[in-house]
Amino acid sequence: MSDRLPKVEIFFLLILSAVLIFVIPILNSAVPTDHPFYISNYLVNLLGQYFCLAIVAVSLDFLWGYTGLLSLGQMLFFSLGGYAFGMHLMLMIGRLGQYKSDLPDFMVFLGYNKLPDFWVPFYSFWFAAAAALWVPGLLAFLFGWLAFRSRIRGVYFSILTQALTYAACLLFFRNELSMGGNNGFTDFKFILGKPINSPDTQRALYVASALSLILTYLLLRTLTLTKFGKVQRAIRDSENRVLFSGYAAANYKLFAFTLAAVISGLAGALYVPQVGIINPSQMEPSRSLEAVVWVAVGGRGTLYGPVIGAVGVNALRSWATISLPAYWPILLGSLFILVVLFAPRGIAGFLEFLAGKVLTASRPILPNTQIFTNSSLPKTSSPNPSGQESQKT
Repeated sequence: MSDRLPKVEIFFLLILSAVLIFVIPILNSAVPTDHPFYISNYLVNLLGQYFCLAIVAVSLDFLWGYTGLLSLGQMLFFSLGGYAFGMHLMLMIGRLGQYKSDLPDFMVFLGYNKLPDFWVPFYSFWFAAAAALWVPGLLAFLFGWLAFRSRIRGVYFSILTQALTYAACLLFFRNELSMGGNNGFTDFKFILGKPINSPDTQRALYVASALSLILTYLLLRTLTLTKFGKVQRAIRDSENRVLFSGYAAANYKLFAFTLAAVISGLAGALYVPQVGIINPSQMEPSRSLEAVVWVAVGGRGTLYGPVIGAVGVNALRSWATISLPAYWPILLGSLFILVVLFAPRGIAGFLEFLAGKVLTASRPILPNTQIFTNSSLPKTSSPNPSGQESQKT
């Protein structure tokens, strides 16, 4: 396997990057609203949210599809990144809240007289942005170190990550944590001094989300082509053989798990200012299960498949929750069952199958080529050992 990206893949990435980062923002900002090619502010905001969720799906595929670690707590790290950046956004509201206080509204409602000490550093934008990365990364490192050191793998690892997510969800629901309780953070006003709900700000957040998705894909795709990626897939296929070969499989898994958590935290930090709210429901175990569906539908072990799955499933969700709100969970479950039974490689596998068919059909057949079989070969008489012709009797 080559350690470089194929030229065809680079070509498609360049085209996709140009469309997502340049063409769509131009169609939103420079085209008249009555033009057929105009893209609305609502659609730009919605695409930005989809791309953030696609980043989570790619990070999960890096774990599940390449390392064999099915994490059922990926949305926990996503939410921690969102909470870390949301703390900064809450402090930027200032006296524009409902209670006209320097404290966030939920703190005034709960009777706080001063800002908790651990909130103070989050006045800094850069500290909050860094915390959105190192907080989920630190939690993943500590949890992974304990789990992999104990050689926990398979379904037991999945159950533990789900239990961690559920415990964190219950913790964030408590008002004593000073993180907004069940209401969480909302009613954001400014980011870097700009109105957060203005079209220009939302467009910039969209570009940041699209760029982050492309860079995340390139980073993880490059890793899978290196020696690390080969060991990673070997761990997925047979961890015992990797251990017998002298590799420290636990270290490889710990690195992959921590990196995936950091990437999910980045996605959460970009998601919160676009959706306008973050609360504990975002880290419920069901949300992490939805992320698994995105990867399965798109095709695990491909990195680009989960992007298709995340955008497609969430677009379906946006339509179904309006048109068929009572049947959305049934649609999601049915979709997952159908993919597992009839398309285990997902949408990406189906696309690769079609591409293989097209390439096979387009190969030219060499002229004047004959295929000989045993029956079509000319018959030759076997030599007579005595040197004389055989005679009929």
